[in-house]
Amino acid sequence: MKHAIRTGIALIAICSASAVAQAQPPEGIPAAIYTDPPHDAAHPARLEVLHIPSGVETIYGLAYLAVGAGTHPTVVLCHGWPGNEKNLDLAQAMRRDGWNVVTFNYRGSWGSPGTFSFAQNPEDAKAVLAYLRDPENAAKLGIDTSKMVLMGHSMGGWVTAEVASEDTQLAGAVLISAANMGLAGKLPYRELYAVSAGNAETLSGATAQSMSDELKAHSDDYDLMNKVDGLTRAPLLVLTADDGLAASADALVAAIRKAGGTQVTVSHAATDHSWSDHRIDLESRIINWLDALK
Repeated sequence: MKHAIRTGIALIAICSASAVAQAQPPEGIPAAIYTDPPHDAAHPARLEVLHIPSGVETIYGLAYLAVGAGTHPTVVLCHGWPGNEKNLDLAQAMRRDGWNVVTFNYRGSWGSPGTFSFAQNPEDAKAVLAYLRDPENAAKLGIDTSKMVLMGHSMGGWVTAEVASEDTQLAGAVLISAANMGLAGKLPYRELYAVSAGNAETLSGATAQSMSDELKAHSDDYDLMNKVDGLTRAPLLVLTADDGLAASADALVAAIRKAGGTQVTVSHAATDHSWSDHRIDLESRIINWLDALK
């Protein structure tokens, strides 16, 4: 009987030690990845639906607002083409880290009114930034307009670079597996058409042909190498993956550094375009970088 009791106690001790060991996060993973913030009944974390004027339309957005009184640093997160990966797990992690996060759908995508076109996407991102900087909206949503970061995945990375190169008020920008849409327009037409046809879901008023034609007609205009000088100003995080896009991102980074940019951080992961098996890794890299801007 005593032997059984001693054995049971030993097993409990082993299990407890194992649980403690498992509870210790790997080095470099921020607490926001695995810990909810304290509840604040007076100033809770919350979700706000946004209706944002852009051109003659009103596009739809969501604001993931951080817990706590006062204003918070804010990320505007731009989705890709067509945007099947919304990166909302990333949005939630950044909110747990104390950032407001605003996501939105470009005109003609995912229910936002209008006709989809590549030319309008940077305009929509600019409209979102203007909306958040409006004093009334900033006060309502708790936006610290001096600490706003633009971030984008895939085509959203192209949108981010386009806008960040012109916006001198941003605290920084993040490119996640960014696609240079100018280079996409230089693909052979048949290949470009196939890519366009595979990215047409939920896009209103756009066809594989119309998107291919637009990219072909503006391949020089949409090339991010035109934006190098403007991208030297603010901190820039460039994340690449094994998706065929890393070489163009590396070329952009090299050009920025050659032009005098000293605030560029580059990080690569052996994963796919959506970081499917590196989600915690993606969140960690971004949050660790963002924390330096707070």
